Amino acid sequence: MSEDRPPYPPFTQETALQKVQAAEDAWNTRDPQRVALAYTPDSTWRNRDTFVTGRAEIVAFLTRKWERELDYALRKSLWGFRENRIAVRFQYECRDGNGQCWRSYGNELWEFDERGLMRRREASINDVTISEADRRIHGPRPKEEYGLDIPLQ
Repeated sequence: MSEDRPPYPPFTQETALQKVQAAEDAWNTRDPQRVALAYTPDSTWRNRDTFVTGRAEIVAFLTRKWERELDYALRKSLWGFRENRIAVRFQYECRDGNGQCWRSYGNELWEFDERGLMRRREASINDVTISEADRRIHGPRPKEEYGLDIPLQ
């Protein structure tokens, strides 16, 4: 499999939006192996209070995540970009094993190598309990909604 992941930096508005949508689409598969291929083999992450290095750790982290975050569905929005960096805000919803639904709000900072692979990811995330009736993110984003911003609340 190719180690390239277009589009490549330096990013434009169009290519940054493509990169954000590709990340959203991949994460919504909930396939840790597929998601990990978008990162360099030695990628470093901070996700909340967890630090992860390399694809094997990314796969293990995401496997654990999606075992406990059931019915996970994500939306990402481009916040800004410069050269090989992209800032994103996101929201995802899921339920836990007890049936409690959650909406998680977050911001990510991404840095890419010249082949378009993410070599650094920093995520800050806050969780809010919600009812099933308050869920508004259900599955992957339909193509007709690509590029639409996500509401603050």
